[in-house]
Amino acid sequence: MKSSSRKSLLVANWKMNKTPDDTIRYVERLHSKVGQCEAVDVFIAPPFVALDSANRALRWSKIKLAAQDISEFESGAYTGEVSANMLLTIGCHGVIIGHSERRRIFGDSDERVGLKVIRALCDGLFPIICIGETAKEREEGKTEKVLSRQVAGALSGIAEERELFEKSDFALAYEPVWAIGTGKAATPEMAESAHKFIRDRLGETAGKAKADNVRIIYGGSVNSVNSKELLAQENIDGALIGGASLEAMEFMRIIETAPDFAESEVRKS
Repeated sequence: MKSSSRKSLLVANWKMNKTPDDTIRYVERLHSKVGQCEAVDVFIAPPFVALDSANRALRWSKIKLAAQDISEFESGAYTGEVSANMLLTIGCHGVIIGHSERRRIFGDSDERVGLKVIRALCDGLFPIICIGETAKEREEGKTEKVLSRQVAGALSGIAEERELFEKSDFALAYEPVWAIGTGKAATPEMAESAHKFIRDRLGETAGKAKADNVRIIYGGSVNSVNSKELLAQENIDGALIGGASLEAMEFMRIIETAPDFAESEVRKS
């Protein structure tokens, strides 16, 4: 049975898409549908150049803003980097960290992901931490080994500080690399098995009570056709959506399939 304490988390990761003007139009459409909904947590993650426009458009909305990456450094001579404080001042509540594209294309190691997580938490941002295996790793039976390593690396900076760990609010996003942008999503059973493993692994580090409260969301070719069955799984607490989130109404249709959103709509009627 799903835990009622874990509110569904739906995150739209636009990657390198949409201008500031595109963003304003998108937000206006999305806000008109779910802008005042409190049953689920909805985040949009535009490119850096559109964050300010998104923040202004979201001023009266319950929808929250996330960045797609963060620097592990507080400030300094780091050309092209964006600090946590900069993200906070532009209205961000959260940040995606460790996406497979950042790991694979831009070289973010487990260690660097862990440093970014610490920076986000210490400065008051909500980290959405991505983990997931490649097709080759799954074929070789290394899925659990990879997930264990990535969870440990991402949380290494806070795992030793028990009090900080207990107070930290973060989410884990299981994104099998072989499913991202391919149209080939994991089956609900495959995704649930991985999520259960991640929660159990987290419990070994943080204790069962903490693990039961951390939201673990699924990403990888999620759309309005497969989202209902995925989100119904016991350990799947939401979704990190890429391509399907680029159209506001499709993202809205995915949000509507979250069990707690559907229940809130029933109560209203």
